[in-house]
Amino acid sequence: MTLFVALPKGADAQFIIADVIKAAITKVIKAIDLKVQRLQNQTIWLQNAQKTVENQLHKFKLDEISEWSQKQKDLYGKYYKELQTVKSVIAYYERIKDMTNKQTSLLNEYNHAWGLLRNDKHFSGDELTYMQKVYRGILEESVKNLDELMLVIKSFQTEMSDAKRLELINAAADRMDTNYSDLHQFNNQNYMLSVQRARTENEVITLRKYYGIN
Repeated sequence: MTLFVALPKGADAQFIIADVIKAAITKVIKAIDLKVQRLQNQTIWLQNAQKTVENQLHKFKLDEISEWSQKQKDLYGKYYKELQTVKSVIAYYERIKDMTNKQTSLLNEYNHAWGLLRNDKHFSGDELTYMQKVYRGILEESVKNLDELMLVIKSFQTEMSDAKRLELINAAADRMDTNYSDLHQFNNQNYMLSVQRARTENEVITLRKYYGIN
C-alpha cells in the first residue's frame, strides 16, 4: 500500500506529512488490534477443542489403538498444529504493534523538537529552512516504514513462508531504528548548537531546561 504519491514541497510540508503519518499509524494499530482479537478468539476455540479431544482420548484409553481413536489422535494433532500457527501469528502482530508504537514515538519527538526549535531565536531563517528539509526527509522515510508494515500485515492474507515474513519484519524494524536514531541525533545536535550560542551562563541554564538537557 502506498500512503500517498506526491509529497508537498512547501515550507510547512512536514506538518502535512506528519498528519498523514499519524493517520496511517492509527490505521495500522486498528488493523493489528482487530486481527489479534480474532486470533485470540480462535486460540480459545482451538484450546477448548483440544481439551475435548484429549478428554475423549483418555476416556477410551490411548494405548488401545482403534480406527476411532486414531482419527481422534489425528484430529487432536491438527488442532495442536493450528494452535501453534495462531500463536505464532499473534507473536508477529505483537512485534508489529511494538514497531508501530516506535513510529508514534518518533512522530511525537519530532513534533516536540520542532515546536521548540522554530521558536528559538538562536537560529536564522536559513537554518530553520534547512531543519525543515531534514525533518521532511525523515518523515518521508517514516511513510516508507509504514508502507512496509502494511505489507507485512497483508502477508498474513497471502501464501508466504515464516522466513520471508520474518525477513520483512526485520527489514522494517531496522529502517525504523535507523530513522528514529537519525531524528534523535539531529534533535540533539540542534539543541546543543543553541546552547553553544548562549551569551551568558543564565542563558545556558535556561536553554538546557528549555530543551530538557541534563
